[in-house]
Amino acid sequence: MKIAIFNEDLLGIVKDGRVTDVSNAAGWDSARPHESFLSLIEQFDELREAIEKEAVLGMSYPLSEVTLKSPVPSTRKIWAAPVNYRKHQEEMNKMFNNAPRTIEEIALFLKSPESLSGPSDPILLPYRDRRTDHEAELGYIVGKKAKNIKEGDAKDYIFGYFALLDISIRGNEERTWRKSFDTFTPIGPWIVTADEIDDPNNLAMTLWVNDEVRQDGSTKHLIYDCYKCFEVACNNMTLLPGDIIATGTPEGVGPIKPGDRVRIKIDQVGEFSVDVKLAGEA
Repeated sequence: MKIAIFNEDLLGIVKDGRVTDVSNAAGWDSARPHESFLSLIEQFDELREAIEKEAVLGMSYPLSEVTLKSPVPSTRKIWAAPVNYRKHQEEMNKMFNNAPRTIEEIALFLKSPESLSGPSDPILLPYRDRRTDHEAELGYIVGKKAKNIKEGDAKDYIFGYFALLDISIRGNEERTWRKSFDTFTPIGPWIVTADEIDDPNNLAMTLWVNDEVRQDGSTKHLIYDCYKCFEVACNNMTLLPGDIIATGTPEGVGPIKPGDRVRIKIDQVGEFSVDVKLAGEA
């Protein structure tokens, strides 16, 4: 099931190029999307039959005629995986000599929840003169409270997957600072529930800047796969429904500038494109 939030914070199911409003079937309150979203994922098993029925009978709209919002309205925390592909480590060392260690040694880091944005929102660059890079990643949403869960059981705690851009200013500041500006974590275009993903650790991923392919990788090359990232995160602190985990980026990262358009596509998940603008001039 592909779950979207669209227009005036309506809840939708996406199929065959259309989105159907299932807000009533899910008990969704558009005035309180965050609370409604948490209720949705916590009660999804009980709501699923009614949602599936409404997805067939309800009012639907062409995707081309709606505005897709962030499929996660807001989140408590975003765990992100640094240097989780060997070839990304190699390119960072070649360009900046600043990736001597991988995730195996430095574990995860936190991004600000306020950096979250959606597939129709522009990336706003805070500095004209600082190099700012794109990083294509597979992200997922935690579905159940989790603490000290081993990777072999992590699948049961993941609600669904989406494409994610980890926007990163290069420099000597801490990762969390450089990656936490507003609009620096676009996600979308929707959430694909975990039962529809054959193997999240074997998904092709491509990113374009304008018409140029910049990143062309696969999650099969992850050092810590999706489930190992989950284990590491909930060994550190309790994961709660609605938390996000970003799994890291393959090689091919590069700079973006105002006027660019960034497109990310992940097999079995979907794709979206966002414009790059200078903050204050959007």
